Amino acid sequence: MQRLLFCLMVLPLYALLAAAPAGAEAQHGVAMYGQPALPATYQNFPYVNPQVKKGGRIAYGVVGTFDALNPFVLKGMRTTARGIWDPDFGNLFYESLMTRSAGEPYSLYGLLAESVEMDDARSYIQFNLNPKAHWHDGQPVTADDVIFTFQILQQKGRPPFSSRLNTVAKMEKVGERSVRFTFNDKADRETPLLIAFATPILPKHAINPDTFEQSSLTVPIGSGPYRIKEIRPGERITYQRDDGYWGKDLPSKRGFDNYDEISISYFLQESSLFEAFKKGDVDVYPEGDASHWLRAYNFPAANNGDVVRETFTSEKPTGMLGFVFNTRRPIFADAKVREALTLAFDFEWVNKNLYGNAFKRSQSFWQNSALGAYGYAADDRELNLLGQAREKIAPEILAGTYTLPISDGSGADRNVLRQAVALLSQAGYSINDGRMVDAQGRPLSFEVMTQNEGQEKMAVAYQRTLRLIGINMTIRTVDDAQYQARSNSFDYDMIVKSYTSTLSPGLEQFNRWGSASRDQAGSFNYAGVASPDIDRVLTSMVNARSQEDFQAAVRALDRLLVAGHYVVPLYYNPEIWVARWKHIARPEKTPLLGYQFPVWWDARVQ
Repeated sequence: MQRLLFCLMVLPLYALLAAAPAGAEAQHGVAMYGQPALPATYQNFPYVNPQVKKGGRIAYGVVGTFDALNPFVLKGMRTTARGIWDPDFGNLFYESLMTRSAGEPYSLYGLLAESVEMDDARSYIQFNLNPKAHWHDGQPVTADDVIFTFQILQQKGRPPFSSRLNTVAKMEKVGERSVRFTFNDKADRETPLLIAFATPILPKHAINPDTFEQSSLTVPIGSGPYRIKEIRPGERITYQRDDGYWGKDLPSKRGFDNYDEISISYFLQESSLFEAFKKGDVDVYPEGDASHWLRAYNFPAANNGDVVRETFTSEKPTGMLGFVFNTRRPIFADAKVREALTLAFDFEWVNKNLYGNAFKRSQSFWQNSALGAYGYAADDRELNLLGQAREKIAPEILAGTYTLPISDGSGADRNVLRQAVALLSQAGYSINDGRMVDAQGRPLSFEVMTQNEGQEKMAVAYQRTLRLIGINMTIRTVDDAQYQARSNSFDYDMIVKSYTSTLSPGLEQFNRWGSASRDQAGSFNYAGVASPDIDRVLTSMVNARSQEDFQAAVRALDRLLVAGHYVVPLYYNPEIWVARWKHIARPEKTPLLGYQFPVWWDARVQ
């Protein structure tokens, strides 16, 4: 604790005395590759309604509970109230130095920082704070706040916030309102952008370092467009728009933050949430269940047009949903066992009987994207990057022609199950007295942990097919709190998880697949992956200087993940479904990255 306080007091003083290094020309935005699409004179993002009439309210709903207001520490990672720092509903309370445009693959524009300076080598980045930026209590956002934020998150934050300074050789205050980060040899091309938009800036004057990591519902101080109006622990949090919000006239905020009041209610079950939506207690309902989308909207408000159902398409990859093997468990250490269990899942039966054939089978972690390996043969650039690792990858995966088997849809396809049994035989298993056992007679048996009824239905279908070849898979459905706690500590054999994908994968992939994250509590490395080949490709991906090198690295990563059989791929939907009450309006244009709730508004406001 003394060391932390010493750093907090001495480092800013040292920085004040340090000579400010020469800087590059100040810019209004940065992009991962090339230049941002919008000029310095832009007035708003192209996917917003800049003339929107602000006011009214919106009610969101989620499944789960909450008991904290700090999502940046391990204790509050899964149980912080939504909206504080939120990719779906918006960062209502805290803000970052820059903000991302959903209309471009990976471009950032000014927010707390009105401009940025960075050299071509990206050896440093300097943020020049907007002099208008202030906290909810009226205190200005300062360079000392920025420095304090990164230091306390390094000391007491959770991953990935705790690791932001690992790539920083020096952090210093430059003048009265600028902060410069100079990077070390661990940094890559994405590092400056993660510093810019993926870390919240916190108020130094309003945070006690001694209690920062503790879970609490004490209302903090932020700089965002909303203040917390009411907290009902575990039930609802309500935000009220701050009329004195400093950034309301910024080009990057024009058309955002359109409601006077935002509430987020919590429900124990998805069915309860949907019933609340039907009654009008919740205004929008993102739909992820195909059979539900087809069959559940025969109620008066939907029939008379008061509830609007919309289908969106997105140009971003569809990602990967699947049963995830915990390879920390000895039973899943052999890739042949994982491949056999992957083959045994009868997607065709599940898709027909549970989802009305609404989905397609996922073949890639970057499905429907040029970044994915599916449908693309590895070129020389990618083969050179893979090196000796390509010898471990099946030829059809390298050729981009690999697909999971298509069953007869019976749930008991003998040809497919025969392939699975053959792979298990290569791994030392055989069927003895109706049970799949290893050479020591130990049965192949494991548990899948599910979170809701939809996951449980898929698991039951999987269980039934595995039973045909002597494999005992049990199912345990747990509540949200237990699911998150066990996910954080990797206390499961198999789990259902969704890996979202973007057009700009970066350091978050280390947190999913990197060796260093394998045993790091709270990481997203649910599969327990620790592969030098994957580590090397990840490093190449984040250090790529051209789009061609970047694409080759992502495809190489995709091939390694598919070849590793870490996940039983389930399905994807090329469409995005959202139901809303008609008084919630939206812009006509949908951005590249899909619909954005923070730019919708209450049409009842006149």
